[in-house]
Amino acid sequence: MKLTLILGLLVIGGIHCVADALPLNPSETAGKRLYREGVSDSGEPLMARVGAADMMLPATSLPCANCHGADGLGRPEGGVRPPDLTWSRLSSTYGQQQINGRSYPAYTEGTLARAIQEGRDPGNNRLDPAMPRFVLSMNDQRNLTAYLKRLADDRDPGLTPDSLHLGTLLPSQGPLAEEGATVAAVLNGSVARINEAGGIHGRQLRLTILDPGPNRTSAEQALDRLIEQEHVFALIAPLAPALNTQLVTRLERAGIPLIGPLSLQGSSQSSRQIFEPMPGLHEQLIALADYATDSLRVLPGPTLITYPDEPGQQRAAQNLSQYLQDHAWQKVTLKAYDPAQDELPLGSRSVFYLGSGGGFSRLAERLQAAGQVPYLFATSNQVAGDLLQVPSGFSRRVFLSYPFVPSDWTLGGRLALTQLREQQGLGAEHAVLQVGAFSSMLLLSEGMKQAGRDASREKLITALEGLHDFETGLTPLISFGPGRRHGLSGAHIVTVDLPDQRFYLVAPYKPIAAMP
Repeated sequence: MKLTLILGLLVIGGIHCVADALPLNPSETAGKRLYREGVSDSGEPLMARVGAADMMLPATSLPCANCHGADGLGRPEGGVRPPDLTWSRLSSTYGQQQINGRSYPAYTEGTLARAIQEGRDPGNNRLDPAMPRFVLSMNDQRNLTAYLKRLADDRDPGLTPDSLHLGTLLPSQGPLAEEGATVAAVLNGSVARINEAGGIHGRQLRLTILDPGPNRTSAEQALDRLIEQEHVFALIAPLAPALNTQLVTRLERAGIPLIGPLSLQGSSQSSRQIFEPMPGLHEQLIALADYATDSLRVLPGPTLITYPDEPGQQRAAQNLSQYLQDHAWQKVTLKAYDPAQDELPLGSRSVFYLGSGGGFSRLAERLQAAGQVPYLFATSNQVAGDLLQVPSGFSRRVFLSYPFVPSDWTLGGRLALTQLREQQGLGAEHAVLQVGAFSSMLLLSEGMKQAGRDASREKLITALEGLHDFETGLTPLISFGPGRRHGLSGAHIVTVDLPDQRFYLVAPYKPIAAMP
């Protein structure tokens, strides 16, 4: 009898495991999209009634997953405690009990539909007023119920009991090919280091690198391939400027987290899915502006902000211009500028430069030829390779922002990066990108460890959001939080003695006071 019982349990267990591994059917897939995005399979817009006044809002602005989580477990936020939506909990024959202690029967498909559409539990009690009441067709409700029955077993792609699949987009050709190769080497070296140490919770890491190609269309296709064909769990330190805001939309639709220094070269990508270890271009420009305000007599101007004719750089320049004017800078001028062709406006006391390194030295040469030696401000990751070509007349009049300086490096951090460089045949080129990619892998590793063996994308996002004063050994301490997705929000400010080729720290790292 005992043997028969054991064999029966094994058979049941085996059937259960097979069921867990089955892909979602079309109804469940449609329900998943409705649950996560508030979108109907029919293509018709969905609406929801909110509050006592039954205000109608698009369901896309408040999908179920926003409060209950992609895994359905619910997490307290803003004084509201969304309940666990897994079917085993909803349909428990032992009944339910609300936080206020009120009991009610187990849910059925019918009473679940009433709760979703009318805001009443199986005991006909009103649910929390924060719960939207969704206007669903019978087919939409059927799809959503079907997915809720599979929710607990719907594991995120790219995660198996013994592997974790990561993806990234790095150019192998074109103007960013050298940067792409550098980041690829750091990521591959970091993956090898983690795997040699036993992986993360016993999972070995696997990294797929795709070239984003020459334009936005090719970059979007490469991203779609990572998500829909490669089924990666998360993206790590991609370098694909052509994606711009399309990246955010695609990540949020798929629920995929991304860790990496995206906005070093352009506009910030604001999304719950994205965690940046380094300050972006915007944050570094503000740090430069704050230093100039506090330490240099530049407010009367005139001030010139010059940038390449590219949308991300233009937005960064416009944001900087607004920030300067809000902080009493006068006579601020914006100029889209091609150093090879355009004439440069002269007479500025200060010039903020956005663009590539070669353009920076040519701009300085043109200014000097015209008898102009204003203060020059730029981010180190954009111009450092061209810095020593700047005329010596600008000595100690060039000010650069640095996300980190050598004094930030601990012995352990320096040793780890040095070993990785030796193993991957890297020098010190593109140091900011190297440290950004290295720090991204450290954050991923820590986030997955905190997410636990039963990890998910949602748990990784929650773990990263809770990191505070995280030590990379190569940067100032990194902190995230609700609504905070830049681990560093300021920069060190450095000036240069050009004849001696010596760098001097004039303002150590401190978080910028306010974000416009």
